[in-house]
Amino acid sequence: MQKYLNKIICGDCIEVLGKVSEPFADLVFADPPFNIGYKYDKYYDKVKKKNYIAWTKDWMTVCKKVLKPHGSFYIAIGDEYAANVKTIADEIGLFMRNWIIWHYTFGQQTKNKFARAHTHIFYFVNDKKNFTFNSHTIRVPSDRQLVYNDRRANPVGKMPDDVWNVFSRVCGTFKERTDWHPCQMPESLLKRIIAASSNPGDCVLDPFSGSGTTAAAAHQLGRNYVGIEISEKYVQNANERLADLRDRQHSNLFFGHTEFGELRRLVSDFERSAEQIIADEKLLKLFKNQFATRMNSEKRYSTEEIVTALRDLAD
Repeated sequence: MQKYLNKIICGDCIEVLGKVSEPFADLVFADPPFNIGYKYDKYYDKVKKKNYIAWTKDWMTVCKKVLKPHGSFYIAIGDEYAANVKTIADEIGLFMRNWIIWHYTFGQQTKNKFARAHTHIFYFVNDKKNFTFNSHTIRVPSDRQLVYNDRRANPVGKMPDDVWNVFSRVCGTFKERTDWHPCQMPESLLKRIIAASSNPGDCVLDPFSGSGTTAAAAHQLGRNYVGIEISEKYVQNANERLADLRDRQHSNLFFGHTEFGELRRLVSDFERSAEQIIADEKLLKLFKNQFATRMNSEKRYSTEEIVTALRDLAD
């Protein structure tokens, strides 16, 4: 797959990956069609249940085949087939580490039942004793730190819960939203997964590339990517999105684009604006320490550097 590295391939993921002879992916993220009637460019999203389940097993099997022994495999899926995905994972030899619930605002409104406001995200690994998990890259400030000023708080923050309620769906009015794909994951959610379960230089595979969000997030975090997408239109538009992203990579006097991207991600996890962090001395100190933990480098970041970068982010 070396020739496909950092590219989005136009084709069917089962056919493309079926021809691959050796594992190449350190991380797979899959957000397949949910079989609930979305209008995609080249795929009919409403087939018989038995056919959908058989197809799900086929694509999960080829993805596992190309996953390295230490690799991780995340799958986003709706209520209707979550149990089937778990059963198939058991059958093909994947091990579940978390069953994550992504709880979002702007739920899908309904007339005669409770409004749906969540998606399931399964976190599987190939080997339950040998996998990548970078806890320092995803720790978030705890209420003991932010609210109660409790000395018992872990200074490097806490691990996020398995209910993720800080990532909104990408709605039509959001700047991040593309106008050519009906179902788009937020970059911030993908960045949490990629930061936790891969290392810089690793390869991230998305067998249903769609709007190109996985590739965009992987690129910003210094990972390689391979995307597969059946629609020529989506491939072209996603490649344009990635080219525009490369042209707009943000850096400043002190930080390179990777550091600046991590700073933006941490601001999001703090659930505070850059201005609020700058204005609060205790919050700024906490932010500075948390940023150093996430970067996990010998470089020491001064308060001046952090404030300058936060001001650039606020502008």
